[in-house]
Amino acid sequence: MLSPVDVSAQIARLIREDWGRILSALVSSTGNYALAEDSLQDAVVSALEVWPKKGIPINPDAWLITVARRKALDRIRRGETADRKSGELALWLEQHRADPEDRDMVIPDHRLELMFTCCHPALEEKSQVALTLRALGGLTTDEIARAFLDKRAAMAARLTRAKKKLAGAGIAFKLPEPEDLHTRTDAVLRVIYLIFTEGCHASSGQMMREELVQEAIRLGRILTGLLPDHAETRGLLALMLLSDSRRLTRRGADGSFVPLDAQNRARWDQARIREGIALTKSALGAGAAGPYALQAAISAVHAEAPSFADTDWPQIVALYDLLYRAQPNPVLRVNQAVALSYADGPQAGLDLLTRIEGEGRLQSYQPFHACRADLLARLGRLDDATQNYRAAIALSQAPEEAAFLEKRMDALNGP
Repeated sequence: MLSPVDVSAQIARLIREDWGRILSALVSSTGNYALAEDSLQDAVVSALEVWPKKGIPINPDAWLITVARRKALDRIRRGETADRKSGELALWLEQHRADPEDRDMVIPDHRLELMFTCCHPALEEKSQVALTLRALGGLTTDEIARAFLDKRAAMAARLTRAKKKLAGAGIAFKLPEPEDLHTRTDAVLRVIYLIFTEGCHASSGQMMREELVQEAIRLGRILTGLLPDHAETRGLLALMLLSDSRRLTRRGADGSFVPLDAQNRARWDQARIREGIALTKSALGAGAAGPYALQAAISAVHAEAPSFADTDWPQIVALYDLLYRAQPNPVLRVNQAVALSYADGPQAGLDLLTRIEGEGRLQSYQPFHACRADLLARLGRLDDATQNYRAAIALSQAPEEAAFLEKRMDALNGP
């Protein structure tokens, strides 16, 4: 007989790996996200009570679905509403109440519908991200609140409002119509990428939130499997894999920030690089390249270079031109200025920054000042470089980045 600790570990693994598939099947059968989630949570509580005594079922996911359906029926019967729709659902649940808990069951995969539901345009972006992490990743309210630096009560209220809005607006649990599929898929991709970037550069000022990075990659794999013919899903997954392949080299042994030119490329994750490059080629070969595929292509050029000096900088500059046409954004020009400085010299990069410095909110964008400081230092304009370093340090959120920039600034006045 397993101990409660062993059972809790098994349930935690099941939630992490299968929560989205189980929840999406329940939402599909009940038509009500809030009811499905509450009932599944009730079933998990029952599992924590029953499994230590009777053992873990042969089909634990089927057990959870069967028990969750019973819990849903109990909730409907306890509810005050008895409209026709609830009555029909109660009748369906009653018919399945006596189903054996441990029977073989093919659980239909409705995670794609669940993703589109969580990322519905009726919800604001932060709620889309939070609901996706909850529904597809099985993250707790506490975990999601920590990711956003929110208090638990505030995040719980946000999730509750989002679920009520889904129910109140009568949002159907289904795939978008063909004419809306592209736009809605873009929203799902954006939410996954927001989760990834929050993990890579957490708003808490931490250098990385590893659990969010890996959750975004897991969601990217799910979406790529569900939409195998959608090139940008492969592009996004490739981008995340290639970026994450350098994870172990971004920090020194003392926790300090290590820039790309100083990273030990022998420690880059070659398996992720190979997978990322293959996905990039597949995405680029599927027609007009989208923004994620182009960003992945830039990361692939870095990954393929045997050293920083051997990087194909002209190709990266050209890829940034294509990316800017697809997605005009002055932030892209800042990144392009770095590549341009190595392709044509630091003055060329500085000239590009000068042309765009009045666009958007670049004066409050830390990488703009950090890039400008580096280019000025390479040109020997040390006083101007120091001024820009100070601006970049003031805007740094991660202490490791601020310390790195301070070290660079101090070196300007060194021997």
